[in-house]
Amino acid sequence: MKLGDVKNTMFEENCLETLARLPKDFIDLVVTSPPYDDLKNYNGYSFDFENIIAELFRVMKPGGVVVWIVGDATSKGTESGTSFKQALQFKEVGFNLHDTMIWHKSNVFNFGSNACYRQSFEYMFVFSKGKPKAINLIKDVPAVLAGQAVKGARKHADGSRDQVPGFTVADYKKRDNVWNMPTTSGQSLGHPATFPLQLAMDHIQSWSDKGDLVYDPFMGSGTTGVAAKNLGRVWFGSEISHEYAEIARNRISCSDK
Repeated sequence: MKLGDVKNTMFEENCLETLARLPKDFIDLVVTSPPYDDLKNYNGYSFDFENIIAELFRVMKPGGVVVWIVGDATSKGTESGTSFKQALQFKEVGFNLHDTMIWHKSNVFNFGSNACYRQSFEYMFVFSKGKPKAINLIKDVPAVLAGQAVKGARKHADGSRDQVPGFTVADYKKRDNVWNMPTTSGQSLGHPATFPLQLAMDHIQSWSDKGDLVYDPFMGSGTTGVAAKNLGRVWFGSEISHEYAEIARNRISCSDK
């Protein structure tokens, strides 16, 4: 396959079928939220994550990034640990764990067990094939010392410090790696497990450049495709469910930009 064969295309099939046809070092960025632990009914399908992760490593370009948004189910008093198992599998095949981020769901309604605190987040693992080639960190947090000239010091492992050149504090600083965003109603999109459009857009902005190729192996309602289209990236995706694939196609084609 070449870029023209996948450009802005939805493949209605298991992502392993799509990945098998792709050449090595092909994709710039993956942003996805895979189905996990049967927390949601994903039309009865299951997925071979070990082979999917291995194939993703093969088709990612050097410097390419995979954003893997996932959580854990709790059963019989214990969390599954699926998120950690998958993260370790990514490292096993050769990915770097560039950052472990948190999506805090600011409007969560899941009160959970009386024995635990309320579950209100998912992991956003950022894996890279070597050093990320695109790093465009979002700086939208107001700086307390904005406009002030400050001096700094660098601390070494032995406890000693040395001075670093002074600088003027910018108006905004980069975000923390915990992002507070409300969940999106799956009912409104016809899909049981959706993540916010802004979440996808912020990751695409952070880890890719305009014109880059963005892939979602579990396209679902098409959020990654809409976000990539809005930001001037080339998108494609795989979706095994005909019902969800139709939702994604219609949503992407009707997106504002």
